[in-house]
Amino acid sequence: MSMYFGVLAVGADLAGGLLAMQMIDRSDYKISLVFKDMHADFLKRVDADAIFTCTEGNKINSLIHKVVDTGERHHQPINIQVTAPDKYGDEILATFTLTLSLKVKD
Repeated sequence: MSMYFGVLAVGADLAGGLLAMQMIDRSDYKISLVFKDMHADFLKRVDADAIFTCTEGNKINSLIHKVVDTGERHHQPINIQVTAPDKYGDEILATFTLTLSLKVKD
């Protein structure tokens, strides 16, 4: 049995979204967060416990500052990788690129 692609998409959404939400909370600004679009590459069947990793904190931080400085909505693609270390080690099984769209709330 393998993980359904919809579940993988939810995991990627959570990995990128939670990191962005934590960074927004630390910024002390009220910022609206949405994902504008998504691209996925399924490289190998995910048939073990999956780990979703987003290491795009620097990109997200820069986007927060850009949005605050300009007062306008801006977008930034962020990448999420899926692994299953217990079965496949560090091999990447799927990748997601989600376009993060931020705007300062009125």
